Amino acid sequence: MIPVFPDSKVALKGKKGLVVGIANDQSIAWGCARAFRALGADLAVTYLNDRAKKHIEPLAQALEAPIFMPLDVMVEGQTEAVFERIKSEWGQLDFLLHSIAFSPKEALHGRVVDVGRDGFLKTMDVSCWSFLRMAHLAEPLMKDGGTLFTMTYYGSQMVVENYNIMGVAKAALEASVRYAAAELGPKGIRVHAISPGPLATRAASGIPEFDELMDKAQSKAPSRSLVSIDDVGNATAFLALDGAKLITGGVLYIDGGYHIID
Repeated sequence: MIPVFPDSKVALKGKKGLVVGIANDQSIAWGCARAFRALGADLAVTYLNDRAKKHIEPLAQALEAPIFMPLDVMVEGQTEAVFERIKSEWGQLDFLLHSIAFSPKEALHGRVVDVGRDGFLKTMDVSCWSFLRMAHLAEPLMKDGGTLFTMTYYGSQMVVENYNIMGVAKAALEASVRYAAAELGPKGIRVHAISPGPLATRAASGIPEFDELMDKAQSKAPSRSLVSIDDVGNATAFLALDGAKLITGGVLYIDGGYHIID
């Protein structure tokens, strides 16, 4: 009988993964990338632009990433270029981590009913559609199945003060996960939304009164503790293992149980 949990140092050996969304060493994507690499996976890493490159390049080197490329999903052709490079160098992709979201300040900081069309479209484009586009490009590279991950948040299900239009985008993203899981499942491709509790990341810094949100989460969560990027990384990496091959289409909350509390 094959063990469900193989040797942890080689559990993902030979697997190829793409990690999108590392901004610095506090990023959720960085915690996930470290966990994937600790299990033996080879990683392709992207960075947003030249300004971000200097912060991310040392992290990519620590991961021994053989593919390190720019990827701004709002720049025409950059997404496709990353997948073409993976196709030419690896010829396969076993998992993809999509950990990016964006909303213009005027859209994020205002009421949902006041959001302009341009702000709404940009929020949905980066935060939701880009995941579907990557899933489309990853599909032919996942010849023997694979796993797609994206990052969501509790504000997709409940109204969280100051989360505003991003909550709408995350709700759409979670619906996209369900539909993608149904469509890609026959090919052995699993799709997951990962929902961490509040984390002090660069992305979260754009949300007003985020410190108060973290204090509330810590005081009300059953675990009475905040989640770390390593907590998120370890749980996400588990879902990339063969032992999780029949888990798909859902939202995995990594928040100390905060989402069950009124």
